[in-house]
Amino acid sequence: MGFVPLIEVTRGNLTECQHWGAVAVADRNGRVLAQAGDPYTVTFTRSTIKAFQALPFMQSGGAQALGWGADELALLCASHNGEAMHVEQVEHMLGSVGQSYHALRCGCHRPLFAELGLGSLPDGFVPDERHNNCSGKHAGFVAHCVQQGWPLDNHLDPAHPLQQAIREHVAQAVGLAPEQLAMGIDGCSAPNYAMPLAHLARGYARLAGGAPDTDLDQSLTALADAMVQRPELGSGTGRHDLDFMQVGQGDWVSKTGADGVQVVGSRSRGEAFALKIMDGNMVAQVAAAVEVMDQLGWLDAAQQEALASRRNAVICNAKGLAVGGRRPVFRLQRATA
Repeated sequence: MGFVPLIEVTRGNLTECQHWGAVAVADRNGRVLAQAGDPYTVTFTRSTIKAFQALPFMQSGGAQALGWGADELALLCASHNGEAMHVEQVEHMLGSVGQSYHALRCGCHRPLFAELGLGSLPDGFVPDERHNNCSGKHAGFVAHCVQQGWPLDNHLDPAHPLQQAIREHVAQAVGLAPEQLAMGIDGCSAPNYAMPLAHLARGYARLAGGAPDTDLDQSLTALADAMVQRPELGSGTGRHDLDFMQVGQGDWVSKTGADGVQVVGSRSRGEAFALKIMDGNMVAQVAAAVEVMDQLGWLDAAQQEALASRRNAVICNAKGLAVGGRRPVFRLQRATA
């Protein structure tokens, strides 16, 4: 399937684990600039396409009509922690179109801040749809349906006009035809699409650096502006997307997806990379992303230091003894002119 070793974990002097994957680096015209493994490896995009799923709403003028700004737009693109700031924002978004969290249809799970060990929940806590990490995206779905007069009960059905519009806009953003997108159902019950990594990277190069060749330019720019202005709303306390965008000082548009997908675009360069870790390991996903940024020359000395612990690590046991380590083991292959 075109995967190569990206991250290695050692114990003693032996390799104990290898996390295989693929990386594609592309510009907004779709030119592959560098790769590790097969840059056209097809993978489900998971939450990395949330900004593109918001495009029908944005293109219709829906956000502008509701007076939504950076806070709301960041939530449209978010895989959030379910912290109070996220829940309150989702409530506000739903309230602006006269709906409650019952309209979201995304299901419930424990807030990510608790699931990832970043905080504890009070006794008797019962999560609802607002705490789902995708609830901001779904609030946008609900708002668009209300504005268009579309039914809400089945708005996640692939045949619903909302999801048909989303499929067309996702394809346009990444430079594919809608029928080229393989479909599956995501954890939040919305349709999700698989595509080559190179096309996902192209979409993020357009999101980060602009898309003057399409009519999506203003919408993509507004969404990217919100993601970098309010990264704490797009992810949350302790999350690596927040870390990346703060360290990037406004230049990097970063988005994680479940099961080992990561995309980061550079606004100043008009290029982006997409990577997939085959076994879905998030620690390896983040480590590989930092290594890609460094090999591309995106990191200065201060940024290298700030992200060092996310790339390499000494592995200690329960007594604090150093027993192994984690390190990248790949080199990007640059495209030849």
